[in-house]
Amino acid sequence: MATFTQLRFHIIFSTKDRMNNLNAEWRDELYGFIGGLVNNKGGKAMAIGGISDHIHLLVSMPADMAISDLVRELKKSSTSWIRSEKNRGKFSWQEGYGAFTVSPSACDKVRAYILGQEKHHQTKSFSEEFRELLDKAGVEYDPKYLP
Repeated sequence: MATFTQLRFHIIFSTKDRMNNLNAEWRDELYGFIGGLVNNKGGKAMAIGGISDHIHLLVSMPADMAISDLVRELKKSSTSWIRSEKNRGKFSWQEGYGAFTVSPSACDKVRAYILGQEKHHQTKSFSEEFRELLDKAGVEYDPKYLP
């Protein structure tokens, strides 16, 4: 029998020290670059959005790819791209990330949430948002390691 999977993840990671380094003028270009990386790895970028200090992705991934490998590659390649293409020589991403599974029935809601980040963050900080996502997913955490 063949193997059939549909693995979807909501991934979040921030700039180092949550610096406002993701310039609005080229953020969409960055999202396109990251989406291309996901697609080249055999996944599908379903939505990418964020603000100046962090990004969210909704991706589907092949079963033989580890989420940690994908995130590591996205961060590594996008860091190089930002440094060279956008002349941000000291840019880097914060260590770590959040990744949450997404059911097929929730994809549209998660996609809208990701694409609405600019509006969402007019009333809520990244710290508040990330803690709420962890709590909603039932992830145990030590607050000293959170933004």
